[in-house]
Amino acid sequence: MWLTSSSIGRKLVMAVTGICLVLFVTFHCLMNAVAIVYPASYNVICEFLGANWYALVASMGLAVLFIIHIIYAVWLTLQNRKARGNNRYAINSIPKSVEWSSQNMLVLGVVVLAFLVVHLIQFWAKMQLVEIRGVEEVLPPSMGTLFIQEAFSSWATPVIYIIGFIALWFHMNHGFWSMFHTIGWDNNVWVSRLKTIGCWWTSIVIVLFIAQAIVFTVNAHNDFYKKDAALRDQYKEVLGKMVGVPADRFDYDQLPSAEELKAAETQMQELKSNPEMAAQYQATPERIEKQIETIGQWRRVLEFVDYLNGSKKECSAAVCDEATETNVEPAN
Repeated sequence: MWLTSSSIGRKLVMAVTGICLVLFVTFHCLMNAVAIVYPASYNVICEFLGANWYALVASMGLAVLFIIHIIYAVWLTLQNRKARGNNRYAINSIPKSVEWSSQNMLVLGVVVLAFLVVHLIQFWAKMQLVEIRGVEEVLPPSMGTLFIQEAFSSWATPVIYIIGFIALWFHMNHGFWSMFHTIGWDNNVWVSRLKTIGCWWTSIVIVLFIAQAIVFTVNAHNDFYKKDAALRDQYKEVLGKMVGVPADRFDYDQLPSAEELKAAETQMQELKSNPEMAAQYQATPERIEKQIETIGQWRRVLEFVDYLNGSKKECSAAVCDEATETNVEPAN
């Protein structure tokens, strides 16, 4: 096949996948900007791009592009080295027209790949992957701002990200005009223009990325994503859905305590193991299981609120009654 057997074909594949990846990086930069301007909207986007079918298709497509780009990059590098043979070691000087990034695209790509792995571990693995697996974690996977809080609470994160962004700048800056050169825009006029456009495009994107990393770090160390009023209201909606409480009735300061939940669970387990007692309380097995499930959800809510507040809150009698209002009552 021409795209694999020909050197030009392989370079064309590199160019096409490179264009797609540049567009994705630009989109990612704009999405991050939303997290700064209006964090609550960022969470809405994260929920929209969760484990929905269209997001999964896009993620798989993006993964395929990355893999193809990496494979062809290594392939072309090895091909070039093989073609040069021992002559490549005999070069004493490098022409001024040859850019440093051009000579080190593979190394830069490895640095970018390492940075990408860190980024995936900090975000994708805790968000979309968690939804795909169907597991329940303390932090709701749709609340992206909380994962920004977690990641950038460490001073190592901005350092790693900035190193990755610098490598990405060199990689994209050379790759931008090079991919157009591959598809035929290689005359002196257009190469010069594309180099200028590529430099500006790449620089704007990377400067924004670095600025975003700095803002995220400052906000995370100030617990902004835990304390911001608009975000806490948004978190209430998520938590309320977990336990069937409307957001306007959900109060962070008035929640059932762990002891009360334990007592309620003990009661449900007793009813579950004693059918006669359950019949007296008109508690069907389905209703008991539902209650146990709800208690488990309340535990998740308490863990999450404890994460936000740093301490557990005791609840008033009225709110505890509201939290357990679905509990069964004995029959008359």
